[in-house]
Order: sequence, then structure tokens, then C-alpha cells
Amino acid sequence: MTGGAASAAHGLGQRGPVQAMPIVAMALVVLLFGVFLWVLHRSEREEETLTLIKDVLWVEQNLHFQLTSDEEKLQYLAESLGREDTTPVNYSVMARHIVTVNPAIQRVVRLDPQGRPVRSEPPVDDGPVLDDAFGPSPRADAFLIARSSGRRAYSAPYRLGATDTAFEIVIPIFRGQEFAGALAGVLSIDALLTHHVPWWFAQRYQLEVIDPYGAVLGTKSRIAMPEPRRSHVVPFDPPGHGLTLVATLHQLSGNLGRNILIAAIFALTVSALWSLWAVRRHIARRIRAEEALRAEHAFRKAMEDSLTVGMRARDLEGRIIYVNPAFCRMVGWTAEELVGAGPVMPYWLPEDLVHTEEVFRAVLAGNAPANGFELRFRRANGERFEALIYEAPLIDAKGRHTGWMGSVLDITERKRAEELARQQQERLQQTARLITMGEMASTLAHELNQPLSAIASYCTGCLNRLQAGSIRPDELATALEKLSGQAKRAGQIIRRIHDFVRKSEPNVAPCCLSQVLEDCVALMEADARQQGVRLVLEMGQGLPTVMADRILLQQVVVNLMRNGIEAMAAARRDRRRLSVTVQEVDGSVLTRIQDRGCGISPENAEKLFSPFFTTKTEGMGMGLNICRSIIEHHQGRLWFEPAPEGGTVFLFSLPVLSEPSATGAADSHDVRAADV
Repeated sequence: MTGGAASAAHGLGQRGPVQAMPIVAMALVVLLFGVFLWVLHRSEREEETLTLIKDVLWVEQNLHFQLTSDEEKLQYLAESLGREDTTPVNYSVMARHIVTVNPAIQRVVRLDPQGRPVRSEPPVDDGPVLDDAFGPSPRADAFLIARSSGRRAYSAPYRLGATDTAFEIVIPIFRGQEFAGALAGVLSIDALLTHHVPWWFAQRYQLEVIDPYGAVLGTKSRIAMPEPRRSHVVPFDPPGHGLTLVATLHQLSGNLGRNILIAAIFALTVSALWSLWAVRRHIARRIRAEEALRAEHAFRKAMEDSLTVGMRARDLEGRIIYVNPAFCRMVGWTAEELVGAGPVMPYWLPEDLVHTEEVFRAVLAGNAPANGFELRFRRANGERFEALIYEAPLIDAKGRHTGWMGSVLDITERKRAEELARQQQERLQQTARLITMGEMASTLAHELNQPLSAIASYCTGCLNRLQAGSIRPDELATALEKLSGQAKRAGQIIRRIHDFVRKSEPNVAPCCLSQVLEDCVALMEADARQQGVRLVLEMGQGLPTVMADRILLQQVVVNLMRNGIEAMAAARRDRRRLSVTVQEVDGSVLTRIQDRGCGISPENAEKLFSPFFTTKTEGMGMGLNICRSIIEHHQGRLWFEPAPEGGTVFLFSLPVLSEPSATGAADSHDVRAADV
């Protein structure tokens, strides 16, 4: 720490309590102001709740008063019906007047002593008076209560029309002491809320009538999308039956003036706190910056010393300005020997100097590959090693480009491991081919036995005819032609086997995939015939040429075909069909090998291409893994899909050669079937 910074820190420590007092005072003001706002908000909520309860009780009393008024009017009409001087005409006029004056009453129904409707006002449009023009109602229970008690009774709510809900007031009718029927008034809940809940209540609250099961029977609110804050519930009795009135308070806009005042006070408080803190922050900023710089330098130095990756920085002219210990250990020179060195670097190879200088100039020009590049360097003791280098621009604190930072990795051991893995992969592929031929040995021996037996038969026949002296030259020529054809057939079988199993270096060249498939089908025909499998080869017209190793592709196709044949061992004989299809799709050649076997279970699908995984009792589990490695080595892709009619389809695609050869372009559409 510098002397000025130490003095500033000491002075800051002495003045700390004094400077903190205004800040503490302002913090207390803010705290008290927050408490005041909380108390004010709580008081407002309590006042809203109290107002809500009062308003709900007032609405409930208003609805109760209205229902009482409707009861009195219906009671008066029922008493009029109990007098013998009331004519039907007088009843109709009085009932129609009640329905007209009271909007909540939808209709008035006269019931006989058995509870059957006798007359309805307004009358029902479709002929005879029914129990209820809008559907069945629970009037019977209310009628029984009214007849037995001699007092009015309310029915349970029921659906009235498509969107409304209603209940009924049933009032008994007596003539003297004799029960003469009842009068039922149908009241709509929506109409009751619409006409008897004031507008100011709907402006502030949402009022709902809810049954015991939570269903909303009616609602009134002047806000389309209310945001509820709190609600209050009171019983709706009458009509009873578990009905409740639920009033929900809407989310109303806040007090704008009060909010502006609160925001202004808060802003002033923050400004005062910021002003008091600015001086302290300005003094402490330099101290923190110096401490952070020292900590960052120590952290960076420790991190660089622990790296195993060599770090090398160069300026715009290519001179080394920094190396880390890992780079020094890698090349064998010290940092003092390397810093300041320019082209030619001491670790460059003399025999590779021209190529290294070209790469060096490309890096300084900003053309370094983003995925890195490889060079061969030498150590101080003369040992050569392979290096993988990544270059990135070196930017200073002002954003200026001052040089290049390179990460150097020693990949000598990795190169050796890759070469060893490549050799092991080739040996494994050769072993897989030998195993495949071993499994096909008996079938191929049987296949060779046929042309050899034919050759022996033709030779024996010709010798017998020559000894008898009865053969003509044309007959001898015909027999010799057939004998030659059988010999060529045996030679082709041996040639295919030799090409398939011989060990050779990978030979990637323009290759006609149709010819590869024909050779593979010829190799597998004998095995398919023995298993009773029908081979079908379909080739598209004008197939392009691919860059591939012919023998490796044969190994892939033969392995996939053999797997398909073995998968159909348990299938019916008429279903044993193996299809091999090849066509051009979107700039690549797609090959499909489809069987009708048992398919692949989901639990085996994820592990199918894993090494040493097999479902066979006698298998290494490397076949499909080797096939995928071969296809991916040719920049292709190998996968499988379930076949629509059962079984499995293995597919692999290879990129098309940019200039197809004449052989590939001359292929015509061919469909070949080998029936067994």
C-alpha cells in the first residue's frame, strides 16, 4: 500500500463514526416513514373491510325488504283467492299487475289442493298450463311445507331458462278453515340483483349468489374484469336453502397524489443518502482498486503457474512479451531467454522453417484458424514434439489491439495414442471380417461344392464319350463351355471371399455403391438360401459415385445383411424377406437394409451401437460398433428405424462425390431378387 493510500485509510477510520451519524439519522427517517406507510396502509385495509361488511349487510337488508314486499303482495293475492267474490278475471288482472310492477317476479301460478298448476300469469304460450314453462322446479317440497304449516315457504333454486336461476314463494290459500290450494310466485335471481342492488354497490363490489355447492346462481358487477382484493359472505335468507351472498371488493386505483408524495419523499431521502455516501465512496474507491489490483495480480500469477497449457504472448511485430512456466517447461528455455525474442524463434525446427514462417505471418495478419493449428517444435535438448496452438487477439484496457496470445498444448502423446487406436481399429475390423467368414464357412463350402461337382461331372462325361469314340465336336464344345462357366463361377466366389478377408491398408477411392451391394448380395445368397430368406436388391437410376474404401463398405453391408437374416430365424418362411435399397437423397447416397424379424426392443435400442453389447449367445458385440465407426470415418451416418410391417430398417448415408464417375452415372435402375 502506498503512503498516500495508507494516510487516507487512517483518516477514513478516524472520521468513520462522525460520517456515519447523518447516514444513520437518514436511515431512521426512512424506517419511520416506512412504518408510517405500513400503519396507514393497514388502517385503510381495515376501513375497507368495515365498509365492505356494512355495505353487504345493507344490500342484504334491502333484498330482504324487497322479498318481504313481494311476499305481502302475493299474500294479498292469495287472500283474495280465498274469498268467493274474486272472479278469474279479477285474479288475472291482479296477478298481471304484480308481475308488471315487480320485475323480480317472473310469473304467478295458481295451484290446486293437490299442487297441480291451474292457471299461470302470464299465461303459457304452448297451450295447457304446465308445472313450469321453463322446466321442472322443486315446487313440490315448498308446496308440502306451505300446506302443512299454513305459512309461506320458499323452494330451492333451480335453472330458469338458459342463463337464469329462480326460486319460488309458495303461499297457501284457505277458504275459511279449508285448504283451497296455493299461490306460487317465480322470482328470478338475476332480476332481483339487477333491479334491487344499487349502481354504486356494483361499481365498487361484485355481488354473487352462491348455492351450498359453490355454484354461482347470479352475479352483478359494473366492472368487466374485476381484480378481487377481499370478500365477505352473509346468508341469503330468505330464500334460505344454503344460499349465500358473496360481495368481493374490486381492486381500485390508488391515491395518485399520495403516491406522488411518497415517491418524492423517497427520492429526496435517497438523494441525501447518496450525497453523504459519495465522499466516503470516493476516498475508499482508490484503496479498493489497489487491493483488487494486487489480489488480481496474485490470483493471475498463481493460476498461470498452475497451468499445464503453455501461454505465450507476442506483440504486433511478433516479439515474445510474456511466457508462463508451463511453456518454458515445454520448450526447455527460460523466460529470460524467450522474452524479447523475435523471428526466428529458438524452438522452431530448422527443417520446417519455411512452413513455420508462413503460419507465423498468417497469425500476425489475423488469419489464425479458429479451431487451432498444429506445428512441430523442438526442445532445448533437440527433442521434437507436436504442438496444438490456439491464437487470440491481445486487447489492452483501452480496447486497443496490442498483440496475440497463444495457448500451446503438447499433443505428442495424444498423436501416438490416436495412431495406436487406429491400428487397433484396423486389426479389430480384420478380426470381425474373419469371424464373419468363419460363420459363413460351411455355407460357402456348400456353395463351392456345386460348381466343383458340376465340373467333375462334365469332365467325367467328356472322358467317357471320348473313350467310347461317340462324341461329336459340337457336343464336346458345348460341354467344355458349361465346364468353363462353372469354373468361372467358382473363381468368382473365391475372389469375393479373398477380397473380403484380405488385410490391406485403407484405400479410399471413387466407388460405385451399386457394385459393392451386388458383391455383398452374391456373398450372402448362399447363407440366405440356407435360411430360407428371399434377398431383394433395388437400386435407383443414375446413382452417383462416393469416395470410400470398397472392402470396408462390403464389411458394413455384409454384417447388416447377416444380422437381418439371423433376426428372421423365428419368422414364418413366407415372411423371410431381406430388402436392400439404395437411392440418392439430398446430395447423399442412402442405403436401406430392411428385415421382417422380431425388431429391436426399447431397452436395447439405446445400447445397440455400444461396444461389447450383443443379444446373441455367441457374439463379441463389436459388429454394429465397427460398422458405425467405418461409416463415420467416411463422413456418413448409420442409424436404424422400426419397419412399418414389422422388423427393423438399418440405414446409412454417404456423401456424394462432387464429380461422379462414369461408372456411377451409367447405373440404371435394377431390381434383383434371390429366391430361396
